[in-house]
Amino acid sequence: MPVTVYNTKTGKKSPLKTIEEGHVRLYVCGITAYDYCHIGHARSAMVFDMIVRYLRYRGFEVTYVRNFTDIDDKIIKRAQEQNTTCEELSTRFIRCFHEDMENLGVLPPTLEPKATEHVPEIIDMIKELINKGIAYQVGQDVYYKVTGFARYGELSGRNLDDMQAGARISVNENKEHPMDFALWKGSKPGEPTWDSPWGPGRPGWHIECSAMSRKYLGASFDIHGGGKDLIFPHHENELAQSVGASGKPFVNYWIHHGFVTIKDEKMSKSLGNFLTIREVLKNYSAEVLRLFVFSTHYRNPLDYSDTVMKDTVSGLNRLYNCLADIQSLPSEGDGAANPQISPKDRQKIETLPQRFQQAMDNDFNTAQALATIFEAVKTLNRLRQSLPTNPAAPDLQLLHQGAITIQELAAIMGLLTQDPVTFIKREQEKVLANLDIDEEQIQKLIEERTLARSEKHWARADEIRNELLVHHIELNDGPQGTTWTVKID
Repeated sequence: MPVTVYNTKTGKKSPLKTIEEGHVRLYVCGITAYDYCHIGHARSAMVFDMIVRYLRYRGFEVTYVRNFTDIDDKIIKRAQEQNTTCEELSTRFIRCFHEDMENLGVLPPTLEPKATEHVPEIIDMIKELINKGIAYQVGQDVYYKVTGFARYGELSGRNLDDMQAGARISVNENKEHPMDFALWKGSKPGEPTWDSPWGPGRPGWHIECSAMSRKYLGASFDIHGGGKDLIFPHHENELAQSVGASGKPFVNYWIHHGFVTIKDEKMSKSLGNFLTIREVLKNYSAEVLRLFVFSTHYRNPLDYSDTVMKDTVSGLNRLYNCLADIQSLPSEGDGAANPQISPKDRQKIETLPQRFQQAMDNDFNTAQALATIFEAVKTLNRLRQSLPTNPAAPDLQLLHQGAITIQELAAIMGLLTQDPVTFIKREQEKVLANLDIDEEQIQKLIEERTLARSEKHWARADEIRNELLVHHIELNDGPQGTTWTVKID
């Protein structure tokens, strides 16, 4: 079965067919480096990290380019507010971005070009557009002529006449059409400038990505990605520029992920619901954030709340608990014993990779893929609990292989990357440090419960078990007596 991808431009899913067989060329719009990244940026980074990992898992070579916008109106404004240079400001926040990505476990892309390092390529592309009559100079500014590109609006599904009706021309602007956009901006006092045929100035935002993607991936490439907020005007303008300059198809597949919302509202500093990656990671681990992100299909909105995050913590712990329990089983069973696991259950575990792949092939549906993993964990837990004292070797091998497979598949989403036993022990220690009951009290209650059971006072024995559970202490009765562990949610 081929990988199918939802294409924003066509509005439907279709099989992934690459320009060069076996090689995916992917460009994703990166951050504008003027502030700390929020969890919307985290979602974008993790979604395309997952897509790259999965495509490589499926055998593709992937060239992944993610740019930095390091010159822009927002950067200039923030630098002036902080009495620093644009270069210092952008360098600082690019460094912070890299720290955030490392903390999130996001793999670095193949290339990370910066706009300021590609001004010659940008100027060359603007020259091409002027020579073809679809860009024009006004003073020291250069604009793209949207009426010179008959297909303008095809990505976003917008009609140029409708766009014009809603547009307004700024007082000091002398554009031929209200929707014409800047390719080059003449210099203003205190701004960074570069020399150009039109006078000193700086690039417009949209042309930066067109020039960088062409340099590293060619005039035509496979996938262009970003958030839904970039469809218009940024990606629409990129498409117009790139096709206008080369005369060739620009991108075969456009992938856009949904917004992160808080109480169903898009994050906004003005609403006070803006959360940086650093703020979230103070309270939750990177894997919790990843499980939260991938529990929803990437194209759907994702609503953040502490309630959902706490539930996600429990879900991650459930996965690690299963793996840790299986890891603690002996590696070799009784060769003389009869296997207890039924062919039906064996097939459930052995076919996990196929079911996982079927979900992921369906437009990278991580929500469905995670459902197959949680289903497998439920099956493994049931089988482990039903094992006899001396399990058969084939049964143990199946459980161990099932656990290994789960970790391998989850790693495509950056999940379950830690040693399960170490993870659970660390989480138990955190809970134990905050318990309102000490080990001496626990042991006394266990002794009282043992006595109650020996005298067949089952109600009291159950009361003690439940009382300890309230304190996150779970009892396990076995041939060697009763032991206890810290139960993590």
